[in-house]
Amino acid sequence: MTAREFVKILLAKECITLKELAKIATENSDKKYTLDGISHKMRLGTLRFDDAEYFAKLLGYKIEITKIQ
Repeated sequence: MTAREFVKILLAKECITLKELAKIATENSDKKYTLDGISHKMRLGTLRFDDAEYFAKLLGYKIEITKIQ
């Protein structure tokens, strides 16, 4: 799964738009997030893992890694 797919799944689960995510992320950070900036990174495949993890945390999710038995 790509970071793009991960973020799109989060948005669908929470019924919010990318624009709303950018607004929430900017309000809760000292970094400015824009719709165009996030969208551009997602299209190019350059969205960083720490950004995807931050978005998940903002929306009430956490990323867990578990070893396959």
